[in-house]
Amino acid sequence: MFTCDKNRVEETIKAFSQFGATEGGGVTRFALSKECIAARDYFVKRMKAAGCVIETDDFANVYATLPGSQPGLPRIVTGSHCDSVKNGGNYDGILGVIGAMEVIEAIVDQNIPHRHPITAMIWTNEEGAVYIPALMGSGVVCGKFDKNTVLASVGANGQTFAEALDTSGYKGEEKNRLTSGSYKANFELHIEQGPILEAKSKDIGVVTCVLGMVNYRIKLFGQSNHAGATPMKFRQDALYAAAQAIVYLHEQLDRLDPALVYTTGEITCRPCIHSVIPNYVDFSFDARHENPKVTAQVLEIIQDMPKKFAKCRVEVQENFSRETVYFDKNLVATVQKCADTFGYSNMQINSGPGHDAQYTAGVLPTTMIFIPSKGGHSHREEEFTSLDQCWQGINVLLGAILETDKK
Repeated sequence: MFTCDKNRVEETIKAFSQFGATEGGGVTRFALSKECIAARDYFVKRMKAAGCVIETDDFANVYATLPGSQPGLPRIVTGSHCDSVKNGGNYDGILGVIGAMEVIEAIVDQNIPHRHPITAMIWTNEEGAVYIPALMGSGVVCGKFDKNTVLASVGANGQTFAEALDTSGYKGEEKNRLTSGSYKANFELHIEQGPILEAKSKDIGVVTCVLGMVNYRIKLFGQSNHAGATPMKFRQDALYAAAQAIVYLHEQLDRLDPALVYTTGEITCRPCIHSVIPNYVDFSFDARHENPKVTAQVLEIIQDMPKKFAKCRVEVQENFSRETVYFDKNLVATVQKCADTFGYSNMQINSGPGHDAQYTAGVLPTTMIFIPSKGGHSHREEEFTSLDQCWQGINVLLGAILETDKK
């Protein structure tokens, strides 16, 4: 089995960590920001030096392709995203780009035979930290989002995504998009972003699927009055009602499958003044599970929740949902075979977070490879995966791509 250059992997991790570096040791690298453009420029420079042909599509997705020995064969692609959340880490997303670069450079350095063209790529705006929705580049290319709607998305600076594209220097042509006819398979290497692999002492996560999810907004309508003058029995406190609603949902959902995960991560409170009883609270509710029967039970609990809490009216609104996305069984088996051949401990695992791979799975055979996240940390500056673990994951990625190239 061929292996990658561990020292070069370390150098590449350090290089990308400088683009948008924060005082806490992480990165803030929003999509199409100057920091993101600098990271893309570095990627392109390295890939050109390795002999790749560089293309971009109309959503600034970047494709660096190393020709194969048999012209006309479809490409094998691997990559991820280089944008981050605010004060994010040095591994989420970018590790998949680093892995793709190392695969290309290892093939060139070691003169490894390969029939198919190998493409390393960067997807645009996976995080959706400034321009909504997340998974934007893959979502448009794979037919999940309307192009014009996405182009009209407005960032916090008042700029539309279309304007950001036009000034990025990376806007290309629609004809360069990833398609089912021109690509054979897709692999995405990623940190787990959770604690399971570390807890199980496993080197490699063989990813079988991305979990189905539902996302709702729960709205509670109360009445504002002065906090010092209104006796408790006369109050319609929307924040207190929201607390009761969250506790209710947790108590009901705790009775379902223990693999179910659910979160309230965003709350709006009005008027949000310390001396005024809140008259309106709106909170998010996100639930994820592989089995659609469990998801259906979640929906029933949400939709049948009481119409009032603490004398405040309740409204329920669906934001979005997705069904469980299963990865290609042959590619999953290939990843597992490669991990076994290297002697790396491994286990099958699902992904709770969404990834660009969930959209490409509807277009061409796709799978993912996970490596451990220390402490399960992600989307924060403390995010960390050891060099050895990164190297092992990239070795499996290289092996899986070369194995797929033979078939």
